[in-house]
Amino acid sequence: MRTDLFASRHIGIREDDLQHMLKTIDVDNLEQLIHETIPSEIRLQRPLQLPNPMSEHEFLAHIQELSEKNKVFKTYIGLGYNECITPSVIKRNILENPGWYTAYTPYQAEIAQGRLEALLNFQTVVSDLTGMELANASLLDESTAAAEAMTMLYDVRSREQKKNEVLKFFVSEEVLPQTISLLRTRSTPLGIELIIGNHEEFTFDNDFYGALLQYPGKHGQIHDYEAFVTKAKANDIKVAVAADILSLVLLKAPGEFGVDVVVGTTQRFGIPLGYGGPHAAFFATREAYKRSIPGRIIGVTKDTDGNHALRMALQTREQHIKRDKATSNICTAQVLLAVMAGMYAVYHGPKGLKFIAEQVHSKTKSLSQKLGKSGFQQLNSSFFDTILVDVGDVEKLKSIAEQKGINFNYIDTGLVSISINEATTNQDIDSILSCFNELEKESNNQSSGSDSTEEVIPNSVQRNTPFLQNEVFNSHHSETELMRYIKKLERKDLALNHSMISLGSCTMKLNAASEMLPLSWAQWGSIHPFVPIDQAEGYQIVLEELAKNLSEITGFAGTSLQPNSGAQGEYAGLMTIRAYHESRNEGHRDICIIPASAHGTNPASAVMAGMKVVVTKTDERGNIDVADLEEKVIAHSQNLAALMVTYPSTHGVFESSIKKITNMIHDHGGQVYMDGANMNAQVGLTNPATIGADVCHLNLHKTFAIPHGGGGPGVGPICVAPQLVPFLPGNPIIKTGGEQAISAISAAPWGSSLACLISYGYIKMLGEEGLRHSTEIAILNANYIKHRLNGKYEVLYTGEQGRAAHEMILDCRPFKQNGIEVTDIAKRLMDYGFHAPTVSFPVAGTVMIEPTESENLAELDRFCDAMISIRHEIDAATAEDPNNVLKNSPHTLAMATSDEWNFPYSRQKALFPLPYVSENKFWPSVRRVDDAYGDRNLICTCAPIEAYAEVE
Repeated sequence: MRTDLFASRHIGIREDDLQHMLKTIDVDNLEQLIHETIPSEIRLQRPLQLPNPMSEHEFLAHIQELSEKNKVFKTYIGLGYNECITPSVIKRNILENPGWYTAYTPYQAEIAQGRLEALLNFQTVVSDLTGMELANASLLDESTAAAEAMTMLYDVRSREQKKNEVLKFFVSEEVLPQTISLLRTRSTPLGIELIIGNHEEFTFDNDFYGALLQYPGKHGQIHDYEAFVTKAKANDIKVAVAADILSLVLLKAPGEFGVDVVVGTTQRFGIPLGYGGPHAAFFATREAYKRSIPGRIIGVTKDTDGNHALRMALQTREQHIKRDKATSNICTAQVLLAVMAGMYAVYHGPKGLKFIAEQVHSKTKSLSQKLGKSGFQQLNSSFFDTILVDVGDVEKLKSIAEQKGINFNYIDTGLVSISINEATTNQDIDSILSCFNELEKESNNQSSGSDSTEEVIPNSVQRNTPFLQNEVFNSHHSETELMRYIKKLERKDLALNHSMISLGSCTMKLNAASEMLPLSWAQWGSIHPFVPIDQAEGYQIVLEELAKNLSEITGFAGTSLQPNSGAQGEYAGLMTIRAYHESRNEGHRDICIIPASAHGTNPASAVMAGMKVVVTKTDERGNIDVADLEEKVIAHSQNLAALMVTYPSTHGVFESSIKKITNMIHDHGGQVYMDGANMNAQVGLTNPATIGADVCHLNLHKTFAIPHGGGGPGVGPICVAPQLVPFLPGNPIIKTGGEQAISAISAAPWGSSLACLISYGYIKMLGEEGLRHSTEIAILNANYIKHRLNGKYEVLYTGEQGRAAHEMILDCRPFKQNGIEVTDIAKRLMDYGFHAPTVSFPVAGTVMIEPTESENLAELDRFCDAMISIRHEIDAATAEDPNNVLKNSPHTLAMATSDEWNFPYSRQKALFPLPYVSENKFWPSVRRVDDAYGDRNLICTCAPIEAYAEVE
């Protein structure tokens, strides 16, 4: 084995195993398998044009060299991004820990109790600081969260307002510019008219359904919004506030002055800047809107024994349920970052957070005072961490500051804003002052600044309510305590570092250590997204090269890395199609055709993009019904905008009619959007351009090795054909995108730039041959599992020669005659040490299995042995007697050690059903959770400290 080849470490199948597997599935070589799986007419005719692969050692030296091209200035730009201090105990034990970053979305609650508790902490922090009743478990960024607030309030507007054809949404001019840009993107397709102006001059009338305010304002001024909110309520106008979470430690919670939604980012709670992300946004609202809130909510419930348990609540809101009725296409979150932010609050507690906030505020007041004494006018009458200074000659100040390695926020009118942060020292304040001292400005010999002890936050907006009174925020303030608490939660979660996670369509592959290491380096983590381009040269090289590589892999002409989730990529792709049609005076094209088997975010994204959804049937083989599609294409020819198609299909099949389908769409004036969820079966063998697509999004957290992080971060770039390149999304502060760029899709110019380092490393270290071989082995592994389970489970759909793509669907519906549901199989797998495959998607009563290329043969066999053993258990079960090993699963340590065992099977059978289990036993921490109880009794924050006292 060549130890210098990353592919040999990433791909789990050894050369000795390969021949055994090929023989098992009855092919002579990999090429024969691929020939039998992928239609020959869409096979690539040449290798991908990518550089030769680097060894891990070479890559780390290369990425270190690039990092040194970034200039890490002291940056006080603010605008929603602030340097902070990530506690080392959190960095080492969460950010750098595969037990946290390789876990999957907590759909299987019994083996995700640790992550769920960490997210409940996060929700509690947000609810307490915002003063709202309900918070979700994070969103993508502040601007996206604000856009979600706008659309949610549109959804819940009054019956009288719904009679109006056009409704207006007021946006304060104090709102961050990137947020306004994203609001423009989201509002236009929905027919919402944005009115941007001064909130103090706003005229309330019946045309408005909602308003968005910034607290504090974009340049730091703190406004008292209570009168505005009161008047809005009187006029049936709902109000959202974008708030700085650290400021809420000292400022009155927005919930106290009656707002309906509070959004923002928790980036400054210990999350690196990372040139824009990933960061966990927050979204808090009233309980009355719990059925409309976007994203996920973690709720308290009980398990089979009545014990406390956690789960994702209100799952009927998930977009794959609502589909084209959804008001949001959000299907992911920023879980890993939310966990870190919540743990930051656990570590510091309410007293620590108050100390940090007061230090930031005190330094800001001191700077304001000293600038005033130097003759500079500070314009904010009330502020938390940001001051607005009249400097006259902005360009001269900029020149001086950049020579000293300092960035301010320069405003065209001769003003500069300066945002102080947690990492700012007294020496940094002196350095800031030295920049102003060099300006040739006549002193007016009068102080216009406040004394540093003078109060600049009026009583009317000062916080006077407690927060974070729960025990968890008042217990873990030493490193030892927090380290043990983090480990306690980690032990409750089954992640990829324990066993294979074979989730179909989710591609839980290796997240290599060498790809992850640079995320901890300050040269990558400490760059503000709005610094001048020349200060981020290393980032620019990485992002440009990654975009170029993704364009080559997909066969397209251009790529935007801005979308920071797969669902946002879907939306971005459709918005470029919309802009393309409008540029050709064909804005009337608004019909989006979507197969019935598509992921639920597809129709949701189409509706958000202002399109009307037409659903096509699938045939008995699970493929698109071409005759039905043709009928609908002809019927809607004049107004056809797009077809959304997943390839290989959501059923795990390379449909041979794909080129006929894409040609049909083009012949009738439409564009083809390909969902890249299954790109792991394409790379190096075929690509979206070859099948005839015009745009695709890629899930970098699937095919390109960014870890799921327990439900996020994700990156969902779009790759487009030449005609769509001019419309790639832009940014209002840093120029990005095409010549006719649509407005922003996410807050930062290049989205979650820090996470892009992972995919950059993945491609650089695998190279063309490694990428192609990864795809081949992914397809081999799926077909090997298919063969081993043959006769035990029916594979629902296969290709024309009986092959699966990189995933397959097992039909579990026949087992109902034994009283066994697909959920019972999912829970029983926990006793065997495995996370369940994807349950009941895309077909109810099935599981979808995807093994990925990074699993070895022994692990594939363990999984197959577990599934075969479970099949024997199913055969022994009867519908008349539900007291069996499947219905009672999962089995916990508490059950194992109980003095009583009132089950008709042995402890051995329940707990150690196969020999390998005893070597590496994973214990679910709770029995099966009660979903219905949790929804009926919705509790989404930690219990107050009094509850713990009552228990004692």
